[in-house]
Amino acid sequence: MVRGKEKFLTQSYAIADFIIIQLSFVVAWFLKFESGLLNYEPHLGFMVYGFWAGVYGMFAIATGYLVSFYIPKRRKRFAFEVGKAIQVHVVSLLFLLSFLFLYKEVHISRSFLALFFGINVIAILSFRLVLKTGLKKYRKKGFNKQFLLILGAGALGRKFHDNVKVYPELGFEVVGFLDDYLEEHLNEHQQRYKPIIGKVDELASILEKQKMIDEVIIALPLSAHEKYRKIIVICEKAGVKALIIPDFYDYLPAEPSFDNFAGMPLINVRDIPLDEVSNRFWKRAFDIVFSVVAITITLPIMILIAIGIKLTSPGPILFKQERVGLNRRTFQMYKFRSMHVSTNSVSDTVWTTENDPRRTKFGSFLRRTSLDELPQFFNVLFGDMSVVGPRPERPFFVEQFKEDIPKYMIKHQVRPGITGWAQANGLRGDTSIEDRIYHDIFYIENWTLLFDIKIILKTIVNGFVNKNAY
Repeated sequence: MVRGKEKFLTQSYAIADFIIIQLSFVVAWFLKFESGLLNYEPHLGFMVYGFWAGVYGMFAIATGYLVSFYIPKRRKRFAFEVGKAIQVHVVSLLFLLSFLFLYKEVHISRSFLALFFGINVIAILSFRLVLKTGLKKYRKKGFNKQFLLILGAGALGRKFHDNVKVYPELGFEVVGFLDDYLEEHLNEHQQRYKPIIGKVDELASILEKQKMIDEVIIALPLSAHEKYRKIIVICEKAGVKALIIPDFYDYLPAEPSFDNFAGMPLINVRDIPLDEVSNRFWKRAFDIVFSVVAITITLPIMILIAIGIKLTSPGPILFKQERVGLNRRTFQMYKFRSMHVSTNSVSDTVWTTENDPRRTKFGSFLRRTSLDELPQFFNVLFGDMSVVGPRPERPFFVEQFKEDIPKYMIKHQVRPGITGWAQANGLRGDTSIEDRIYHDIFYIENWTLLFDIKIILKTIVNGFVNKNAY
């Protein structure tokens, strides 16, 4: 059993990282100065470079502790570790450069430092990915368990119990429930759930008897709010973590954040990573670079498509349509024209269907292959759209959906995209709007640059041809 040794594991991570950093130094040294693969440069010697590699390693470990890189990450996604690892090594490299400047070590090879940095990040992330995957498989087999006691056998507690069973790779197991209404919930628990082993007031004695319990999950209704203080005191006295599931959790995002105002904690009901200026900057920079590259690569294809449209049907090459974007503001979205020319009242209010008679033969091919979307990279350059984001809709349908689809308008809190998490999962054309919004909100609440890249890769791997793209 590895249970209860999270602190030991996190310390092991720090030691392993230091060793990987030194091994990365050896690999970088060999590639730069010994292999002959790169241009040879005079150098100060292995021991001088090795000394500064050791200094860099100490910077990295210290920075890792400062930015909470070495904490239990059982519940964290791998994207968390990617972000933290890059942060740690960028800061450590800046520290190293500062010390090299102070100690006037001006002859250290810059290309070596760049190589060393790149190998470090790749090696540590590879190690963490292998380790995280291995631990998940290990926990799925029943090892490295953490045991949970749920307070409250009502709908809230039962839902949490079901969610724990869905993710066995996280290594959590429910030992039972405490609830004051045993008779009311007894029949429901006999079939599907772990047993109710006592009442809430028996918490102290149960924690004393069952030393295996690691965490207490408080899933009580708001009417039991007055018991929370006593429960938390009992848990802290027993050295057991207490976590609260708010009875209003349905109104909260997947990963709510806390703010502080006038010394009081506030729950941010809709935490959006792209509200942060730094995140918006990096996403916009990525959009500009990606769209410029995409336009450059696909320009010959776009020229051929323009010729094809002119030869197969009368009318303009580009089709412009009003769509609703960031902050509910409208913009003109560009596409290659795939239909016969019609009035705006038709194109703006009629849903495209399979075998739509308005499509041209060449237009059907463009829509099936998503090539009609290529001009939207210019929308990205103009700032109306992003490469990745919720797909924009026409104002006519937005007015309908906002009344009928819960949380529909949340999608307009970020820039719309050429592709999105919904589209990468096959939700295009005449598919469920509710399912699309669910995926869009998940994307908005969990955005990272790595997530954008994942969506782009998934879109490419799954192919641009889609049976629902009418």
